[in-house]
Amino acid sequence: MDVLRTPDERFADLPGYPWEPQYADTSDGLRMAYLDEGSGPLVLLLHGEPTWSYLYRKLVPVLVDAGYRVVAPDLIGFGRSDKPARQEDYTYARHVEWVRSVLFDRLDLTDISLFCQDWGGLIGLRLVAEHPDRFTRVAAGNTGLPDGTRRLPDAWWQFAEFVQATPDLPIGFLVTSGCADGLSAQEAAAYDAPFPDASYKAGPRAFPGLIPQTLDDPATPDNARAWDVLSRWDKPFLSAFSDEDPITAGGERVLMERIPGAQGQPHTTITGGGHFLQEDRGPELAQVLVDWLRH
Repeated sequence: MDVLRTPDERFADLPGYPWEPQYADTSDGLRMAYLDEGSGPLVLLLHGEPTWSYLYRKLVPVLVDAGYRVVAPDLIGFGRSDKPARQEDYTYARHVEWVRSVLFDRLDLTDISLFCQDWGGLIGLRLVAEHPDRFTRVAAGNTGLPDGTRRLPDAWWQFAEFVQATPDLPIGFLVTSGCADGLSAQEAAAYDAPFPDASYKAGPRAFPGLIPQTLDDPATPDNARAWDVLSRWDKPFLSAFSDEDPITAGGERVLMERIPGAQGQPHTTITGGGHFLQEDRGPELAQVLVDWLRH
């Protein structure tokens, strides 16, 4: 496997992101970066496509100040983590294993409260289902666990076609487009930072094609098994979706109806948030999580 590693100088002077990364190796020797800030009960923050832990810079201080330890990895192919150079190097199963091996084999995280968004949910909900004893509660925003039984919305197909047709993806532009309030030029540049050129972008280009869209997709059986577990999950499950995301709109109903732990929880809609609600309404989302964690 050909692996690229973004030079450290690409991450100098990022606006609003003062933290130094930690590193651990996956089960197959790739280096994964992660933030580990604060102390107290553990909150795990999982990002998705095409972002990295920079997405959580507005949540981390609120959670740490409230007395929580925050761990926020960069998925393989993103942020400061290693980047296999071919799209074929990325599979759904590998993404789950990469995160599992770092969080559980290397860091031995337990009693986890998870917040997941976008692919953070596709990976995180699999980990919850496959290792339920390590998690105490789950919050989901603008995400889901596709199993090939429902057609993804038109907005997603337009995005997937753009990714497929654009070898040198404009990452900062894509993130900006997914924010209701947009981003500053400096913030957009922070999302471009992990990718010095198109050769580093195999991970973002691969992700859309890894979502199970049919019953014969290779990931469908694993996700179906995960749903079997989640349909019996009775620990607290919170929905915190935004109201201006055309890709995941309505997806919260599936989670709330199928997961028993969602019953009686203080579900909320984050108003004025786009797909990347962490950017548009980060401190508000963090306070929702703090209030819920103390509930």
